[in-house]
Order: sequence, then C-alpha cells, then structure tokens
Amino acid sequence: MTDRNLERLRKLDTATLSDAMDKLGIEGVCRGIKPRDQTVGLAGRAFTLLYGPVDPVNPGTVGDYIDDLEPGTVVVLDNGGREDCTVWGDILTMVADRKGLGGTVIDGPCRDVHLCLKLGYPVYSRSYSMKTGKDRVQVDAVQVPVNIGDARVCPGDLLRGDSDGVVVLPKAREDEILDTAEAIETAEDKIRKAVLAGKTLREARTELGYHKLQTKA
Repeated sequence: MTDRNLERLRKLDTATLSDAMDKLGIEGVCRGIKPRDQTVGLAGRAFTLLYGPVDPVNPGTVGDYIDDLEPGTVVVLDNGGREDCTVWGDILTMVADRKGLGGTVIDGPCRDVHLCLKLGYPVYSRSYSMKTGKDRVQVDAVQVPVNIGDARVCPGDLLRGDSDGVVVLPKAREDEILDTAEAIETAEDKIRKAVLAGKTLREARTELGYHKLQTKA
C-alpha cells in the first residue's frame, strides 16, 4: 500500500518543513541531531524505543527488535541524550541496511560510523563514540512516545532528515504540515524563477511575500 504522505515528504527538505511548522506553531526540529553522512537523506515512519539506566536488580538488555521491522521503517532511539555509551553499532547497521530500513535517529551517540558511511545507510545522532551501551542502559519501553532533541516522536510519526538535521511531523497534523510546506516550496520556486528571469531578489521576495511565509498564522 502506497504511503502518499511519505512520498510527499521525500520531495521536501527539512528547512521548508521547519518553516511550515513555525507557521503552524508546531515544534518539530530535533535539535542537536546531525547526520553522520551529509550526503544521505532519511524519510520514513517511526518505530520508537526508550532507554534508561540498567536496572541493578533486574537488568535488561539493549534490545533485540531489528528483525521485526518492516522495510522503510525509521528506528528512533531515545537514549536520553547521554554521551557515555551507544545503543547502535555496526551489526545493527548491517542488518538495517540489508532489510531496507529507512534509517536510524538517536538521541545519544552511535558507533562504528565507518560502516554507515560505507553502506550509505542513514544514521542521525547527537554524536559518536565507541563505548557500548551493554550493561549500562536497557530498553525500558518499545513503541511509546520518546524525546529526540527536545522534539516529541510518537510511533508512526513521519521523520525527514537531510544535511541540516532531522524534523518530525506529528501524525495527527502531517497533512496540514505537508500542505503548508508545499505552498512555501511553490512560493520559493517562483522567487527563484523570477530572479533568473531578471527581477531583483527584493522585487521577487516582495511580490511572493517571502518574509511572511513562515510567520505564525
């Protein structure tokens, strides 16, 4: 079954989506989450995991979930922004790439960056480091709302990543966001064409209302 909104999302960049959410009063920017490879984009629906410190009485694990995910899924890992250990490495990257997942977003570090670069698999994280999360953190919950760079991500939300970072579109408002982003993109395309046709940037921006495109409605 075709996911029409996902196809629409793929045609938009994070800057335009961010402007659209500014206009609608929605906080969707995952601040501090950056691509490990600037040339690889990400688009898909979220599968979420929430991590916490390992329980000294009844310790859990970093999780075995990857085999159950459908192609195109974006793995979203809330590791609390902690920098001392990772929850994603080369084996997960290898399997995710072979399964055709849409990418991985981590509030925290990843490791084994070399493989995601080699494979072109999109990983977006707060940082990178080599120290394992095993025996340090555990999965506390699966498919629950999580926080990624101060933005709330719920299961099934759309995520878009590019060289500027990651944005999340709350599922309940994705149509509205996409409609607004497409209108902004159309206006900006008209500005570019007007300048190429000989108008000054000032004239083109004034005619198309550039300075108010993102202003909250």
